[in-house]
Amino acid sequence: MQTIGLVGGLSWESSAVYYQQLNRAVEERVGGLSSARTMLASVDFAEVTALQEQERWDDVADLLSAAARGVEAGGADFLLLCTTTFHRVADQVAEAVGIPLLHLADVVADACRAQGLESVGFLGTTFAMSRSFFTDRIASHGLTVHVPDERHHETVNRIIYDELVHGKVLDGSRRTVVGLVDELWDAGAGGVILGCTELELLVHQADADIPVFPGTSLHVAAALDRALG
Repeated sequence: MQTIGLVGGLSWESSAVYYQQLNRAVEERVGGLSSARTMLASVDFAEVTALQEQERWDDVADLLSAAARGVEAGGADFLLLCTTTFHRVADQVAEAVGIPLLHLADVVADACRAQGLESVGFLGTTFAMSRSFFTDRIASHGLTVHVPDERHHETVNRIIYDELVHGKVLDGSRRTVVGLVDELWDAGAGGVILGCTELELLVHQADADIPVFPGTSLHVAAALDRALG
């Protein structure tokens, strides 16, 4: 089994989901007392978010690259960024290490294409929905990507940052996000990508009438395919 390098703390709730899913999936696939070989570097979410808000992306890249080099030095064979928003600097992080980076956008796009979709919706932070760094990467796989109308972005952001990153999962917020999934369906999306780990704490396939692609779960599955391959 290869060792999976994780750059986390973006938020710690997200990292906990990655760690839990990796180990549960290894137990299911391998059996017995097996668990995932991982190296985790957890950064300070407040520090990285402050840099993001100041658009200091070179500083963000430096911070995450240092974390990535740490897990590489610890023996990781390949790397995951346990975040969507901070994939904004994924290419810079990948260049800073000598091990491959398994890019989340490539993973979710492959999953959508495998189900025969040509058009998908994307839900994430305001930054990820309003900038094109992530949706363009998805679109490069031949997919049309829809995001909610801009007037809804702050609502989703509030649910993520004021509730989910603190472990608060509220029924009212679930109804709000499911309503946005329905709007994306009406706009032509054949499925919807949950492009933020915390959203997977809130919305599940049973809540939606179209296919839901949970980014973290798909990222974990692809990582284990590689680690166990």
